Amino acid sequence: MNDQTTRSLGHWIDGDWRDPVDGVWRENLSPIDQRCAGRFAVASIEDADSAVASARQAFEQNRDAKPSDREAWLLAAADGLQNSADEVVDALIVDTGSPISKAQREVATSIGVLRAAAGACRRILGQTLPSDVPGRWSFAVRRPLGVVAGITPFNVPLIKAVKHSALPLATGNAVVMLPSPQAPHMAAMLAEIYQDAGVPRGLFNVVFGDGDVVGDALTIHPDVQMVGFTGSTTVGRRVATRAAADGKRVTLEMGGKNPAVVCGDADLQSAAPMIAMGGFLFQGQLCMSTSWVLAHESVHRKLCERLVNVATRLPDGDLRDPATVIGPMISDRQCERVQRLVDDAVHRGARVLCGGGHSGRTFQPTVLADVDDSMDVMKQEIFGPVICIQAFTELQDAIDRINDRRFALCAAIHTDSLGDARMFAKQCGSAMVHINGPTVQEEAHVPFGGSKDSGFGREGALVGIDELTTWQWVTAN
Repeated sequence: MNDQTTRSLGHWIDGDWRDPVDGVWRENLSPIDQRCAGRFAVASIEDADSAVASARQAFEQNRDAKPSDREAWLLAAADGLQNSADEVVDALIVDTGSPISKAQREVATSIGVLRAAAGACRRILGQTLPSDVPGRWSFAVRRPLGVVAGITPFNVPLIKAVKHSALPLATGNAVVMLPSPQAPHMAAMLAEIYQDAGVPRGLFNVVFGDGDVVGDALTIHPDVQMVGFTGSTTVGRRVATRAAADGKRVTLEMGGKNPAVVCGDADLQSAAPMIAMGGFLFQGQLCMSTSWVLAHESVHRKLCERLVNVATRLPDGDLRDPATVIGPMISDRQCERVQRLVDDAVHRGARVLCGGGHSGRTFQPTVLADVDDSMDVMKQEIFGPVICIQAFTELQDAIDRINDRRFALCAAIHTDSLGDARMFAKQCGSAMVHINGPTVQEEAHVPFGGSKDSGFGREGALVGIDELTTWQWVTAN
């Protein structure tokens, strides 16, 4: 393990590392082998208050920073991340059990988000407005909100740390971040990258600790104007409820039960690998993971065969080997949860086409057939490498079944029919729809997010400007 993932991480407040006020530290255990991957401070409410105070002061001191200043910080941060890519990739492997291919992809995506946010600095546009009052000059401008809190997950800790900080900085805000205690190092590395890039002290702060203490403290803090959250639906609802009580803005990116529809005219040779990638990338521990396939009855059997063929050939092993696809689950608890869901489905009549078990924390890529909607595996977000497959007869029936779900993050359809593709995109209630592509897709500038129990609000270099600024109407006579 490198120095980055074995050091002690205090809180990053006002441009310095600080020990926790209460003196509480916690070890971070690597999911690879349960060895200590470093230790991090555990924040108290007092630590959280200090971070917010630092952010508030820095916001006031830097609220007149020019677009060219903010642009320069973010472009320099993108370059800094690129220059540190090997070190960051290694930390992602140790911290989250990520195969190197996924870690490299995460770094590349994060660099793109930083550069897109830099471009957004010059797109914070106002409006000149007509007025009914003779001689009145009327216009509207966007103002930053102030202090923005970001709460990030373990599965894509770098992407989300960048997403929850780059655009807030681009729009003139200050940030306090709470990373997942299962993946603390990315926020720490990003703090130092921002500092080296010239971001003024206090505009980006990091506190480590537990969501039910620190997350609550940030959410209800009177100087925090917005909370950006990525995580489970249960915790997201808690954040939304507490933020709403004080009239704060929120963006919530939560769980998914993401379907891939395979029509009778689909190219199975192309569709099966995309579905497998969507279902098994990073052990299925992604909000966008494909956990449910609806296959037309005419291709159901052939698709099952192809998915099994792909799934059983996915290599595990050394996470630093580019050929490795399957790594360990983030924790024993999560591995056991996935096993319970699979076992319950089998007990209720599901058929295991491949996989179905685990060795240590490595869960086998699993395909389940003969599943029905009464099974927990069909009602819950699995967050593991499990794909459930069902048959359908009419496309409208598949769409209706998708829209009946409480999750609505992303969906995919595989078809050669332009008419069916257009019908699906128009009628499917998922917030993101991909035609002849996987459910796992992300770009820096798109309106990324979910609906219903999958989220509220959107992330993205352009739509995020609306989320992170407020309008001010100005008149002059």
